[in-house]
Amino acid sequence: MSLLRLNKYLAEHGIASRREADVLIKAGKVKVNGRFVTQLGVKVDPEKDLIKFDGKPVSPKEKPVYIVLNKPSGFVCSSKKTELDPKIALDLIDVKERIYSIGRLDKETTGLILFTNDGELANRLTHPSFEGEKEYEVIFYEPIKDSVIRRLEKGVPLKGEPTLPMKIKRLAAGRVRITLREGRNRQIRRLCQKVGCPVKALKRVRIKKLTLGPLRAGEWRYLTLEEIRMLKSA
Repeated sequence: MSLLRLNKYLAEHGIASRREADVLIKAGKVKVNGRFVTQLGVKVDPEKDLIKFDGKPVSPKEKPVYIVLNKPSGFVCSSKKTELDPKIALDLIDVKERIYSIGRLDKETTGLILFTNDGELANRLTHPSFEGEKEYEVIFYEPIKDSVIRRLEKGVPLKGEPTLPMKIKRLAAGRVRITLREGRNRQIRRLCQKVGCPVKALKRVRIKKLTLGPLRAGEWRYLTLEEIRMLKSA
């Protein structure tokens, strides 16, 4: 068998996505043949090398699991609780497999979040080149003007870098639906704050053709085969 990059090996065995695996490696969570590896880009031989994560051998990947959760406000998309954030979204999902979120929703943002142990899919959907549509329902503290909507639709720079144009549909005076083709950190909140319309509530309702459907806040379900194929075609 050919050599594999360590982050890819961890992703294929359901530990984390490639990006998250890089973070774990740099944090000193991974050992190869008894030695901690903190340098990125290291390659391993799956047939000969002993790889451990958090002191335990990395076991063969469990069956792939794909889950959608309607995340309530107040929960963070993290694998570990802290004193500051004692409520994690994983606590709402009752499965035996070790899963993690694909991307993030910030603590106060609600709605659609995916969980899986498929590192390859997670890497694909969080890669900067992924331009699948993501749709959000946004409620503002005050009515938003048509001129501000047009400005947002054209794309507003963040830290000097342009953002892609977005689609905006007005639902009410202070409520819209925004469709993005990129996913920068807290992008909608930052953009709306920049144009003088701070966000009161934010909910993700769609990724590509995947929607929440009848899921209520805190509820989850497994994805259908058709939905999995659709996401993998991204």
